[in-house]
Amino acid sequence: MTQQSQSPQVPQADSRLVGVRNFRDLGGLPAADGRRVRPGVLFRSGHLAHATEADTAYLDSLGLHTVFDFRNAADIKLEGQDVTLRGVRNVNVPLSDPADGAGFWTMVREGDLKTLRELLAEGRAEQRMIGSYRSIITTRLVEHGRILRDLAEDSSPALMHCSAGKDRAGLSIAVTLLALGVDQEAIETDYLESAAAHRRYKIWRKGAPGDGSDPMSPEVMALLLPLFDARAEYLAAALTVIEETWGGTDRYFAEGLGLAPEQRDRLRDRLLTD
Repeated sequence: MTQQSQSPQVPQADSRLVGVRNFRDLGGLPAADGRRVRPGVLFRSGHLAHATEADTAYLDSLGLHTVFDFRNAADIKLEGQDVTLRGVRNVNVPLSDPADGAGFWTMVREGDLKTLRELLAEGRAEQRMIGSYRSIITTRLVEHGRILRDLAEDSSPALMHCSAGKDRAGLSIAVTLLALGVDQEAIETDYLESAAAHRRYKIWRKGAPGDGSDPMSPEVMALLLPLFDARAEYLAAALTVIEETWGGTDRYFAEGLGLAPEQRDRLRDRLLTD
C-alpha cells in the first residue's frame, strides 16, 4: 500500500470547524534561509462570530495569544462579535473594505439587477477589487507595521481574520509572509485556497423572487462572484504596487512600515523553524 505524503507547500484547512469558514494554519510554508513557517503560530480565517460550541473548543485548544480582527464597525454589526476565546487578546484593526464606497455594500445586498449591472458588469467588479488591493497596501502602512511589530514581540500564536478571510486578512497574511521571506509563488498558492467554493463568504441578499435579482439568479451570482472570489490578479496588483512605490520589499518594510531590521529578525525567530 503506497502512502501519499502531504506537501507542506499548501497548508490544509481544518475540517472540524463548522461555523468558521476559510480557516487554516500557515505552518509549513517555505521561508527565508531554508526555514519554514512554524506550525501552530500563524492562522487565518473568516470571522468567528458564528463559531459553534465545538468550534470554540477547538480554537481554545490552539493556545492563541492574539486574534487580529480586520473588520469595521459595519461588518461587526452585520455579522456579530467574535466568540470569546479563553485568555486571548482581541485586537480590532479595521482595514479598508475591499470593495468600499458610499453605499456600495448596500447596493450589493439590496440593489436590483439593473443597479448591479451598472456597478459590476464589463469588468468593473474586477477593477474595483484590484484598485482596493492596491489601496490597502499604500494606505494601511501604520496598521500593517503595527501588526508585524506585535508579532515580533509577544503576539503569537496569532489568528488573523476579516469577514471572508481572503481580502483584508489575505493581504495582512501576505505582508507577514513576505516579511518572513516566503516567496511569492508560495504566498499565491496559499491565497488562492480562499477561492474554494466551500470557503467563500456566504452571499446574503435581499431580492424579490422573480425580479432577476434574487440570490439564486445565475446572472446575479456571476456579477457578484469577482467580489467574493480570490484571484491571482488581485494579489499580483498588491505585490506590484510594492515594487512600483518602494522598489522592493526591503524598502517597503523599512520605509513604508517602519520595521527595523532587528524587528524583522525577531519576527522570523518567533514564527519560523530553527
